[in-house]
This record gives sequence, structure tokens and C-alpha cells, in this order.
Amino acid sequence: MLFREDGGSWWVVLIGPVLVLAVILLEAFTGDGHVHWAVLIIFGLIVTGFSAVQVVAARRHVSVELTDTHLRQGTKTIALTDIRAIYPENRGSDAEKWESAPALGELSGVPRRRHGIGLRFDDGKLAQAWARDVDTFRRELSEAHLAAQIAARQQTGETKRKKRSDRGSGPAPATDTAPEDDTAPEDDTGRDANHADDPGKGQSS
Repeated sequence: MLFREDGGSWWVVLIGPVLVLAVILLEAFTGDGHVHWAVLIIFGLIVTGFSAVQVVAARRHVSVELTDTHLRQGTKTIALTDIRAIYPENRGSDAEKWESAPALGELSGVPRRRHGIGLRFDDGKLAQAWARDVDTFRRELSEAHLAAQIAARQQTGETKRKKRSDRGSGPAPATDTAPEDDTAPEDDTGRDANHADDPGKGQSS
């Protein structure tokens, strides 16, 4: 894993119990010491449940994972080899075209407290990758994208060389070989050449 942001921390879920505990202590040691247990328990459950829903949604839709080969933004995963170019940070006063491009993932725009990075894909479409720590994310993404492109070119070259090698080492063409003739040739007189050297065999006794 080259880069990761979970999107939300489970520590947020502790807000409800901590608030309830604080109110219990306040009521127990001040006033008449009467604690409103039912109200506080219901309040704590509501706050804890709401916080848990927020954390689950954030970890699902606002999380980021970058590996050597893929980038996941929320629920969307893309291959690094599908990225044609990564745009540099816009340091000028005019907005770049990629800054109005849709964000990766299922959200309509770059999530809050995140910053976008312009991408152009092989089909020419623009999009924004995003992260909270955008500087580290940009560096890791650029290095991983370059490495993925080099690996893809090497694999393509090896595939082409293998195909050329397979074509060059194909089966040898078949050659016609005349069958051997065991029949002895006849001489000019029409007699069998095997009997030509034995003149006695040609005379009657």
C-alpha cells in the first residue's frame, strides 16, 4: 500500500458516551444529585448511532487507497495504466480546465477538506483524484503511475518479441521424398540388369 486515507475515524463514535458520562457526573455532584438516566441513555444512543453512520459512510465513500497498479477513490477503482497524464498543481490565478472536471468516485465533487489532482485518461476524459494530504498523494501517485507505464511498455515489448519468435520458429515445410525403387533397371536390350552379368542364364541348355 503506497498511500491510504480511511476517510473517517472510529474515535468519533466515542463522542456520545463521553458527553453522557460528563452530564452524569455533573448531575451527580451538583444540585440535588438526581440523574436523569432514561433521558441520558436515549441521548447517548442517538448520538452514538448518528456518529457511527457518519463514520461508516465516510470510510466507504471518502476513503483512498493507492497501490502499485490501482487507485481506489471511494467505491471506484481504476488501473494506473488507464491514466494518460497527471496535471501539475495550478499555481496561477486562472482556473485550469481539469479543476471543473468531475471527481473520481460516486460523489458529485471533491469531498470537503480534500483537494483535487487533475487526471486525463486514455479516452481523453478529465477527472479529479482527491485526498486530504494532497501533496503526499500527488507524489506517490506520480511515482506509481510512472512505474506502471514503464512496466506496461516492457510487457508490450516482450509480447511482441515472443510473437515474432513464435513466427520465426514455426514448423519446417514438408519436402517430397521420392520412394526408393527396389526394381532393378533394365538394360538397353530389355533384359533385367541383374541377369546381364550372367550370360549363361540367358542360354537354353
